[in-house]
Amino acid sequence: MGDKLRLDKLLSNMGYGSRSEIKKAVKAGKVAVDGVIAKDSGLIVDVSLQEVTCEGERVEYRSVIYLMLNKPAGVVSATEDKRDKTVVDLLRPEDTRLAPFPVGRLDKDTVGLLLLTNDGVLAHELLSPRKHVDKTYEALVAGKVDEDDVNRFASGVTLDDGYETMPAELVIASVYETGEDGEGRSDGSEFRSLITLTIREGKFHQVKRMFQAVGKTVLTLKRLSMGPLTLDESLPEGAYRELTDEEVEGLKAHRGSERTSQL
Repeated sequence: MGDKLRLDKLLSNMGYGSRSEIKKAVKAGKVAVDGVIAKDSGLIVDVSLQEVTCEGERVEYRSVIYLMLNKPAGVVSATEDKRDKTVVDLLRPEDTRLAPFPVGRLDKDTVGLLLLTNDGVLAHELLSPRKHVDKTYEALVAGKVDEDDVNRFASGVTLDDGYETMPAELVIASVYETGEDGEGRSDGSEFRSLITLTIREGKFHQVKRMFQAVGKTVLTLKRLSMGPLTLDESLPEGAYRELTDEEVEGLKAHRGSERTSQL
């Protein structure tokens, strides 16, 4: 048996207007079910078996939504907040009708990949502590990240609350010296390190706290991937798109390992 919905709820969920607007459209004869003009906006429709059209356009029903957002800094990973702008506030009204929520959290000042969906089962699979889903970040770090840090991260580091992290893969992209003006100089005044880090858990402020544990400070942080899903670099910060069918299937097929060995 398929999903059954009131006609006005179906059309409202699919972005065809408010309940009152849809009621007017039905009265005006603009809505049909299986080729027959609908007379009642409260008609129960089996969306898997019946064809609904609005002004001649076939209504494509869906109950789930999957969005990839390149999260900008300054917004919080929440559905609502009394003080700050949320990631849901970045969505077009039609993309909020199915009530997507962020899968996990990125700090307010962290940018990059954030998945929003209303698929609770998938969200649980990706966030479950027992699944250990890989998450890769790019960071600019104050300080000189070296092979000693790589080895310490590979063994797990102890955070400020005594928690020992799982092994993580730290890759150093570049290390350079800067002057007070921030330009690359060789006066030895300060080091900056550009790195990527893959972790398999999601403790509060984990990446920042891991670097604090080795005496360094994260200046900027960007998430590049989560499980098999990789940030579409053509998306500017603040922009989003729907996942492709292949990306959705990849997420559904992905099951985080419960391995505890080194990455």
